[in-house]
Amino acid sequence: MNSSTIELAKRSQFRRRSLVLIATLLIAPAAASAHPSVSVVIDSRGSVFYSDLIHVWRIAPNGTRSIAVRDVHTHELYLDSADNLYGEHLWYEGEASNKWGHRVWRRTADGRISIVIPATEGFLKNYSFVRDRTGSMYWAERGTATEIRRRSPDGRISVHSRGPFTDVGWIVSALDGTVYLIDSGALKRITPNGFSTTLSRSIAARSVRKSNAGPHHSVMGLWLDRRGNVYVAVFGAAVVNRITPRGEVTTVVRSRAPWAPTGGAFASNGDLWLMETTITNKVRVRRITPSGESQTF
Repeated sequence: MNSSTIELAKRSQFRRRSLVLIATLLIAPAAASAHPSVSVVIDSRGSVFYSDLIHVWRIAPNGTRSIAVRDVHTHELYLDSADNLYGEHLWYEGEASNKWGHRVWRRTADGRISIVIPATEGFLKNYSFVRDRTGSMYWAERGTATEIRRRSPDGRISVHSRGPFTDVGWIVSALDGTVYLIDSGALKRITPNGFSTTLSRSIAARSVRKSNAGPHHSVMGLWLDRRGNVYVAVFGAAVVNRITPRGEVTTVVRSRAPWAPTGGAFASNGDLWLMETTITNKVRVRRITPSGESQTF
């Protein structure tokens, strides 16, 4: 079973919490469910990490590319202040049992890998790779009403914001705990005290180039710069949009066919490391300088 089908079933589980529905969606066309990783992270020494859903890769400051974590199906990454890298491995056991499993791993700065959450049946719960500088985690809890939950470093879980929200997608947190998320194609901001506002209502509406990108895949990863601007990988339109704190939207990068952006991060020198993919889940990373020069890895 390919990575596209895995992710389609995962998203459906989040929305409906129904194993019957998952079994039905498993037969959907794979190309329509293409969903690569959405995370690029950069450590204090300038090494770049990203996932191609098979391995997690490291690009060293000298441009050398190597496998950092082998054989993990990872969609999101988190890097803490000590350069410890965290990610998930998700797998499907087959149609006979129709069971899913996951574990969470950690890679230290010197390359040692350990298990944070051991192999567990089902999908990840009460844990997230979206964190602020204190280590607090944020995620969308879907039920009768969707709410954003927060888990503090001591393990306490609380409701951070009730929105209102309708269909929350990817989430990112600033160091101060300001949370940004995609909700039914709109970009919303949640202040550290839980107050929610809409920055832009038309993010997904710009997705016009890739007609096979479904509602949950037309807008992918989010990341921030030091000025508080939010960057959104609009996979469906093959562009990166910048949204200012005032809600002003500007397209800053355009990907060339067959590539489209899924995530990114800024280095300390201002270079943008942009992850791009195709509908067949080929993955590449581009380094784009502030002057617009581009190098592909």
